Amino acid sequence: MSTLQLALSSSASSSYSLFFSPLSKRNALNSLLFYKRRRRLPLSHSHSHSHSHFTPHFLRPRLLSSVAASENGAYNNSSPEIAKSFDFASEERIYSWWESQGYFRPNFDRGSDPFVVSMPPPNVTGSLHMGHAMFVTLEDIMVRYHRMKGRPTLWLPGTDHAGIATQLVVERMLASEGISRAQMSRDEFTKRVWQWKEKYGGTITNQIKRLGASCDWTREHFTLDEQLSQAVIEAFIRLHEKGLIYQGSYMVNWSPSLQTAVSDLAIEYSEESGHLYYIKYRVAGRSDFLTVATTRPETLFGDVALAVNPKDERYAQFIGQMAIVPQTFGRHVPILADKHVDKEFGTGVLKISPGHDHNDYFLARKLGLPILNVMNKDGTLNDVAGLYSGLDRFEARKKLWAELEETGLAVKKEPHTLRVPRSQRGGEVIEPLVSKQWFVTMEPLAEKALQAVEKGELKIIPERFEKIYNHWLSNIKDWCISRQLWWGHRIPVWYIVGKNNEEEYIVARNADEALEKAHKKYGKDVEIYQDPDVLDTWFSSALWPFSTLGWPDLSAEDFKKFYPTTMLETGHDILFFWVARMVMMGIEFTGTVPFSYVYLHGLIRDSQGRKMSKTLGNVIDPLDTIREFGTDALRFTLSLGTAGQDLNLSTERLTSNKAFTNKLWNAGKFILQNLPDKNDVPAWESLLSNQFDCEDSVLNLPLSECWVVSKLHLLIDSATASYDKFYFGEVARETYDFFWGDFADWYIEASKARLYHSGGKSVAAVAQAVLLYTFENILKLLHPFMPFVTEELWQALPNRKLALIVSPWPQTQLPRNTSSIKKFEILQALVRAIRNARAEYSVEPAKRISASVVASNEVIQYVAEEKEVLALLSRLDLQNLHFTNSPPGDADQSVHLVAGEGLEAYLPLADMVDISAEVERLTKRLSKMQKEYDGFKAKLSSPKFVEKAPEDVVRGVQEKAAEAEEKINLTKNRLAFLKSNILVSN
Repeated sequence: MSTLQLALSSSASSSYSLFFSPLSKRNALNSLLFYKRRRRLPLSHSHSHSHSHFTPHFLRPRLLSSVAASENGAYNNSSPEIAKSFDFASEERIYSWWESQGYFRPNFDRGSDPFVVSMPPPNVTGSLHMGHAMFVTLEDIMVRYHRMKGRPTLWLPGTDHAGIATQLVVERMLASEGISRAQMSRDEFTKRVWQWKEKYGGTITNQIKRLGASCDWTREHFTLDEQLSQAVIEAFIRLHEKGLIYQGSYMVNWSPSLQTAVSDLAIEYSEESGHLYYIKYRVAGRSDFLTVATTRPETLFGDVALAVNPKDERYAQFIGQMAIVPQTFGRHVPILADKHVDKEFGTGVLKISPGHDHNDYFLARKLGLPILNVMNKDGTLNDVAGLYSGLDRFEARKKLWAELEETGLAVKKEPHTLRVPRSQRGGEVIEPLVSKQWFVTMEPLAEKALQAVEKGELKIIPERFEKIYNHWLSNIKDWCISRQLWWGHRIPVWYIVGKNNEEEYIVARNADEALEKAHKKYGKDVEIYQDPDVLDTWFSSALWPFSTLGWPDLSAEDFKKFYPTTMLETGHDILFFWVARMVMMGIEFTGTVPFSYVYLHGLIRDSQGRKMSKTLGNVIDPLDTIREFGTDALRFTLSLGTAGQDLNLSTERLTSNKAFTNKLWNAGKFILQNLPDKNDVPAWESLLSNQFDCEDSVLNLPLSECWVVSKLHLLIDSATASYDKFYFGEVARETYDFFWGDFADWYIEASKARLYHSGGKSVAAVAQAVLLYTFENILKLLHPFMPFVTEELWQALPNRKLALIVSPWPQTQLPRNTSSIKKFEILQALVRAIRNARAEYSVEPAKRISASVVASNEVIQYVAEEKEVLALLSRLDLQNLHFTNSPPGDADQSVHLVAGEGLEAYLPLADMVDISAEVERLTKRLSKMQKEYDGFKAKLSSPKFVEKAPEDVVRGVQEKAAEAEEKINLTKNRLAFLKSNILVSN
């Protein structure tokens, strides 16, 4: 015998269609709920109701089904029935199913305008942190939204080879085996790095998948992939051919232990305790000394001048003379004037060491001073330091200061807070050092990138970061792109054996091409060797949006379909280091900006607003968070931030949003338990006859249903508008408020009046249709934020034609009735007033009380139509609920409530409480409150307390006294009211 299946369309307008299909053994159903008889669980404990009424046959809990996972790739719900809460362990199952169905790949069936995002490639050495969780959440929200909107979506993932970080990791691994990189050839070392990458490189990718990232993993890239490597070489050659790449000796950030230049982004500045050393420099030919204050005395061997402010009268007489650098056997340097010297720092005399300080370097170049380097690349002092040659920089500092003290040239050493540049990787102090490197001339590239924003071709969100972008690009310096490493893209430059490296070199795409060029220029006997350096990792990252799509092959299908991309989302801290460079390179090599929008997120801080760090012990691990709170709760929490603003993450927020996940789950459970039996065809036909996409259908709904559908349609419009403006926090808050505050707390509770009370099948069918329609649209609105729980609930609803991830986005501009919204809000005000009165008089939750509602005929008409809802939500006795135009006869013995203008209610006091018992209880309570109040007043009457106690303590007692006085007055008024009722009843 065939089994009937009912399916509901996934369209937002609820154009439901009923169809029947036989179930084969291969396509068997897993029951989610199967009861003969089960007590219905209320959604909210605060609004729970005991239902003594008989539940009609057509509302029996139905067999809910979802197709089991099988060879045909159908969706599988893991539990035999709806669980108490969503099982986080299901997330990986759901993700694998999405991926297996090809949902992450771009689909051109419903649209032709693609939405393309290039994932910021995390380091291949990386382990998931909250920064990754933030960008994955935001980018996945964008991608899932546009996928549901029908646009072909491509979220292109990949990882970065992370030159310094990866080389460090592998060197440490080799050291644990007793092997040093110095003992290996370059080829042997890079072979070991590739082996490490194959074994461990997928860790970060798998962790990103745990966050629900709906990337097209079939297009995953690695920055050292063959195709991307070719793109890097091509970019270098083209820039060199245009004269934009050159070799020169300039100031760089040098890592002595790594033996390489590092980028500004690889440096972290820390506030550390150090010293300011005061040293005397003799003025040549005179008995005068100038005292210089420095934090790095060992660099004095590299001094080329002293400088003072021309307006500093203390030193005017010395300008133009010479000074003798201590411990240098009488080396003379000029004393110069420069307006940039800070008169207030130290003594107002500046030593200029251009080989070891960025500011000094640029000042020396401006003044035409020589550059003197006193340091080897391993951080030891070189021969320029004379007797100190070979000493580590910090050892040299100690020895020099001791000898300055012996010679009487040391004035004093005082504590000073230093801003120390340290390597992100090894933690060592970075040394400013002049070194021969490869550079890119940035000014001509920056000019076009500035114009892109000015012309509106590129929009930065939030807009305030455009000023930072413009400032950086307007003051750009040439970019050092070479790194003294073995892991990375080898610089495509070959030198001629026996020739000057700076003048004679060949740029080529490979060694064969380089040798061919060398033969043509220098003859067949020439020998060549490749530059040992590699390119800065940021160089390959700057090409990421187009190299991953096939560039430089402009005929590549992906390049033609998906470039330029749509969105670049990343942290605001790399706006210059990565984003601006991508813009410059994109325009240079493709003639267009690589993306239309840049969305910048802030940093994630702890609950106190502090930056997360291992030192503070406040790092929150995303994987631990997922295990405890679920991916959906983490994503929803992260999404509540504002673009460009830092987000404080706390356990309290995560706990709250885990509760939101549970609330959503319980709402789904309630709806599933209250749909018709799957075999009850007439009940389903009645339910499906309700439509909500035309005005008449909405206007003809009962008040509660019309209100919630109208509110839903308003939400769809506002949420869609916010999605389109990238206001994700607004979408999250609006949808949260509607689901919890309107749908769960009000409509689900109101629907019980239709489902469990008299009214017949048609009334119940309307409520069922509204519940289902509203809930499925809530799932759609929330899916980009909370993909796992929404998909699981969606699949548990009557069989879906499409998975939620690819279901059409709800229609906008659907009908709504603002009059019904206002009317229901009046009803809500009445319910709240009655609930407050019940709480105030401590009425037992289960007790049903009488009430008389007084209002105009117009108000009474629509409130009376909802009397079952009013009685259910307010716990009123339906048989003793009256509607009238004037106060009832027992008004004097009733609690009078004003719910709003023209709407009042009278609750007979005797119906609510035992008046005599309540008078006795309140009398005791009043006595206790009076004693507390008298104690506060006694304290405040004591001059000793008022004068000697701290101001905030006195203020606290005053506030407690005022609060106690207010409670006493309220209690007295209530007692008077109760006693008057006793007199009346007697």
